[in-house]
Amino acid sequence: MNLELFIAKRLITGKEHKISISAPIIKIAIAAIAIGVVMMLIAIATGVGLKQKIREKIAAFNGHIQVSNYDNNSSEVSVSPISIHQDFYPTFKNVDGVRHVQAVATKGGIIRTEDTFEGMLAKGVGTDYDWTAFKDFLVEGRLPDYSGKLNDEVLISRRMANRLQLGVGDTFFSFFLKDDDASQIPNNRRFKIVGVYDSGFEEFDATYVFVDIRHIQRMNKWEEDQIGNFEVFLDDFDQLEEKSNEIYGKTVSSLDTQNIQTKYYRIFEWLGLFDFNIALIIGIMIIVGGINMITALLVLILERTQMIGILKALGSANWSIRKVFLYNAAYLIAIGLFWGNAIGLGFIFLQDKYRMFKFPNPEEYYIEYIPVSIDLPTILLLNVGVMLLCLLMLLVPSYIITKITPVKAIQFE
Repeated sequence: MNLELFIAKRLITGKEHKISISAPIIKIAIAAIAIGVVMMLIAIATGVGLKQKIREKIAAFNGHIQVSNYDNNSSEVSVSPISIHQDFYPTFKNVDGVRHVQAVATKGGIIRTEDTFEGMLAKGVGTDYDWTAFKDFLVEGRLPDYSGKLNDEVLISRRMANRLQLGVGDTFFSFFLKDDDASQIPNNRRFKIVGVYDSGFEEFDATYVFVDIRHIQRMNKWEEDQIGNFEVFLDDFDQLEEKSNEIYGKTVSSLDTQNIQTKYYRIFEWLGLFDFNIALIIGIMIIVGGINMITALLVLILERTQMIGILKALGSANWSIRKVFLYNAAYLIAIGLFWGNAIGLGFIFLQDKYRMFKFPNPEEYYIEYIPVSIDLPTILLLNVGVMLLCLLMLLVPSYIITKITPVKAIQFE
């Protein structure tokens, strides 16, 4: 067996020298590494989880990219219709990474009951609409079915239903102004609530009511093949800017594209701060853990000064002796990483499954509970990074071994 590895094993097991002063210091160093890893895992999981949830909610109401006439680009209401007969619909074959394309139209209106009224944005959708996200948002009733003839089924938010004192099965009247002449009698529609959703995104919940797109087509006097805009969903959100430019180049010159990061830039600027916070927490935890490991290493060197002198007298090189202590430090860091991962990942699993911790003010974060998300590559990268950075920090204090002379070290008490 290699001499350095043999001595390292003796150091680790404590058989070479009775551990006294170093024992509590080592325990503190291991605990610091473990606590640091727990904090880093939680910071990454909560930061990434919150970003993903908010992005998913914005995309559920808007798609990742919107394709419309230039006249509609700055308005939430569909002003100028476009033909549904496009090369990219229903499948965007010219651009890779597009998961789904759907046709929608929006129109502003007012819901009127006997006691009150509320403004709304009626979003017309058809059989191609992706309801996947709203299956999770649904809190009462069912999703509308627009596969048959024109019907009056609508999906309304819980916030709006509570303000209007309406529920599943109730009907209400809504009024829509005519775009060509606001002085004329407004369009009147009677809708029936079949489902209530709650996305937690107050900006959208306070506005959107989902209706059959054919109602909007009739009120706007559009043809059956005319819609307000297309919503494009991507497989990978990280390619949003790249795919936005690519889609813009693949559509006709009369159409414009806008992605949700541009449309809701203030929200995404706020989300961008999460990356800085995560990096700051990781940096602080690595520094704290590294300082504790430096302290433990110096104490180990101090306790084993005589052994270092004997090894030098026997002809061992400085780097060989330094490696003995670095092996020992790596072992201690590995113990801290093990317990840190066990506790941190256990907490993340429990939070993801049972949602134990919730935001005190969910309206500020667009979600009631604290979401978590982390993947295996991130976990491995974090552990390898902590191990390497801590060992690099220990190279400097281990240099003190080169200053120890055999004669003085053997006489050291």
